[in-house]
Order: sequence, then structure tokens, then C-alpha cells
Amino acid sequence: MIRVHHLENSRSQRVLWLLEELGVDYEVVTYRRDPETLLAPASLKAVHPLGKSPVITDEGRDGRAVAESGAILEYLLEHYDPEHRLAPAPGGDDRERYRFWLHHAEGSAMPPLVMRLVFSRLSKPPVPALLRPLGRRFAGGVDDNFLAPRIAELRDYWEAELERGSWFAGEAFSAADIQMSFPVLALESRGGLAGAPRLQAFLDRCRERPAYQRAIERGGEFSLVGG
Repeated sequence: MIRVHHLENSRSQRVLWLLEELGVDYEVVTYRRDPETLLAPASLKAVHPLGKSPVITDEGRDGRAVAESGAILEYLLEHYDPEHRLAPAPGGDDRERYRFWLHHAEGSAMPPLVMRLVFSRLSKPPVPALLRPLGRRFAGGVDDNFLAPRIAELRDYWEAELERGSWFAGEAFSAADIQMSFPVLALESRGGLAGAPRLQAFLDRCRERPAYQRAIERGGEFSLVGG
């Protein structure tokens, strides 16, 4: 039994999706964000010292905790996907692409998107009302001069790469697509997929998968925290 310590509106939703694809029995323990700070509750630190989500505990392996979304996906595939259904076979180009996208999602894709979210909140509570206009101007400058160009560069790169196949690692769906779904969804949530039909089609294919739909039923919509 896998226990998923699931923070609402978080990366942990991808873990639910992978478990549904694998057909692994799991339990969801849901944690709520602080309504003002949007941070995870302190109770998550009882599961893992960093107190962040996603994190799983594998009750079938002495309740060991595994944190970080990429590490969790690799752990689940190693122990619960003996037929290698969700990863290309080792040794080929698709395997190299798979490895790249599995780590690109968190290593390069998410940081500027998270930074945009953080800066967008400088004009909202709990920032004092008198400082919000300054925060708005500062955030706008950072977005215009740094974040927006970088995010546009990433979007164009993803769009071009999908010309090579229906999925990020080739013609077969893999765990890399589950991992990449989050940054693409984050981009879509802010209207960032205009002029990117392949990325939009990618999300449409994701949403059509029965396992994706079951994950939504268990963990809630992929309603990303907005600024």
C-alpha cells in the first residue's frame, strides 16, 4: 500500500496519476494550504523533515518516505512497473529523451513559473496595502525583463519538441509526460498556450486518459494556485 501525502493544488497530483496508470493500490492523505501564505501545514514535517509535498510512504517497505516528485516517480517505476510500461527501453534515443524530460520538468521548467507566481503575490495580501503598488511595479519589471522571455523560450522549445512525436519521449506515453504535464498546465492556467497547438493537443490527450480522470476524482482538479 502506498500512502500519498497530498497537498491540495500541488505537484503531488502527478503521483496519483502515475499510481492510477500503474494500477497500484494507494491511500490519499490530504493536507490543506494555509489560506494566507498558501504554504503547506507543519504536520507534513512529521512525514518528511522538509515538510513539503509530494511525499509518499510505502507501507509495504517498512513505511519508508520518498520525497521529490522526480524521485517518487522513479521509485514507483522501479518497484511497481516490472514490465516497463511507462518508460522506454534502455539504450535507445527515446530513453535518453525520457530521462531528459523527467528531470527537465522540475530542473528548468518549473522554477520560472514558480517565480512568476511568487512575484505576482507581491500586490496581494498579506503584503501591506501601502506596499502593494510598489510590489506590483517591481513584479511587473521582473516579469517583463526576465520571466516572460524565459517562459516564452521554454514554451517554444516544448512546442517544437512535440513535432517529433505525440508525447515528449516519442510516440509512446511515458512517465515523462506525467512529469511534464504540470508545467504545461501551469502555463495554460495563465493563458500561455496561445499559438502552441501541439502543447494544447498534448494536454487534451492527457485529459482523455482514464487514469488521469481517475486521479482527478481521487485528488481533485489540477487547479493550480494562482496569483
